[in-house]
Amino acid sequence: MAEEKTRVDFNAPKSLVERADSVVEILDISRTRLLIDALEDELEDLANDEEFRRRLSDAYYGGRVDYDTVEAILGREEAMRMKLLRASIDRTPAVPQLEDDLPSDDTYYDGEISEWADSDSSQSDDESHAR
Repeated sequence: MAEEKTRVDFNAPKSLVERADSVVEILDISRTRLLIDALEDELEDLANDEEFRRRLSDAYYGGRVDYDTVEAILGREEAMRMKLLRASIDRTPAVPQLEDDLPSDDTYYDGEISEWADSDSSQSDDESHAR
């Protein structure tokens, strides 16, 4: 099924139109075909241009363009990556909340509290005493 078409009407410098008409004569194609090919080439170049991609991502993360626009320009995989990244940026980190007060040390440890000792220093002390 052929894609729906939209009529585009614009003004261009006369010299540019004359150059385009010379090219279409040589290539034996229509002016419309030349313009469509040129647009497709330019859009593909922009999709691979780092500066354009940065500007597009800024527009997407800033809410100035939507997901469908990004997908149309960069493709589904890249648009989905940006969508996931934006979702992770927008997420508020969970802050643990205590429902009650903190337990006392006696309640928490339930018995004698052992003390931490550096195992390396105790071994080296043992070794120094063995000599």
